Amino acid sequence: MDHPELQSRPPSPLVEAADERFAAHGVRLLLKRDDLVHPELPGNKWRKLAPNLRAALEAGHDRIVTFGGAYSNHLRATAAAGRLLGLGTVGIVRGDELAGRPLNDSLARCAADGMRLHFVPRSRYRAKADPQALALLLDEAGASGAYVVPEGGSNALALAGCAELGRELHGRTDVAAVACGTGGTLAGLAAGLAPGQRALGVPVLAGGFLSGEIRSLQAEAYGGPAGDWSLAEDFHHGGYARVPAALESFAADFASRHGFPVERIYVAKLLWALTALTEAGAFPPGTTVTAIITGRP
Repeated sequence: MDHPELQSRPPSPLVEAADERFAAHGVRLLLKRDDLVHPELPGNKWRKLAPNLRAALEAGHDRIVTFGGAYSNHLRATAAAGRLLGLGTVGIVRGDELAGRPLNDSLARCAADGMRLHFVPRSRYRAKADPQALALLLDEAGASGAYVVPEGGSNALALAGCAELGRELHGRTDVAAVACGTGGTLAGLAAGLAPGQRALGVPVLAGGFLSGEIRSLQAEAYGGPAGDWSLAEDFHHGGYARVPAALESFAADFASRHGFPVERIYVAKLLWALTALTEAGAFPPGTTVTAIITGRP
């Protein structure tokens, strides 16, 4: 039987956001409050992790190992999930220069939830797609034999969880927009939407690499392309975890207007992008756009 934390949960709330910046262009804005889907594993983290954790438990694993940077929401969610399920967790963290520094708030939360952190040089972290390099990383981290969850939780199992998010939006929206790190949420979301709906991804990292990642994930999960999706580039504000003053001010204002806390690394960039695109006329009048709120501060 499923652990209670991994059982299906009710659809997250879909609420109207009355905002004159959208209404002036004939666009209706909805907020899909996926940050409320689970008290400790909000939004896409629960949707991506739950299928992987279920598979780990069914295979008899008692440890999870995964990957992320110094501010990774995925590492935090995996650590929390391990605590909730009684699983050991190991986080392989990008950047060995961090090993000698005090932990930031994000990594401190991982450690408090029982995650053992292993810091590696960035060059070796990037090489983890190579099976031999990965095996060496796992061995050095003391995680050989642990269940491996990829960076961001994005794999074929995760896409199945995120496709459910798309199905929850059938008949409710024209465009479903989500911030993207590794691309798994967008890949699954697009597959779950109905014909005539489309998914829009807002990358939070610079580099222009996500299209290939999404195509690869969909090929692994579905054998080829699935759903209608596109990316809105150039809204990363300088890169991952970069929150310049203008974005900080925008996020605080949006939170004040609509009465919920706006997470800065992903959600603020998504909302900024949708506001800018609407003001630039990217959505025809009469379009309903849904912003998927994937996390909390």
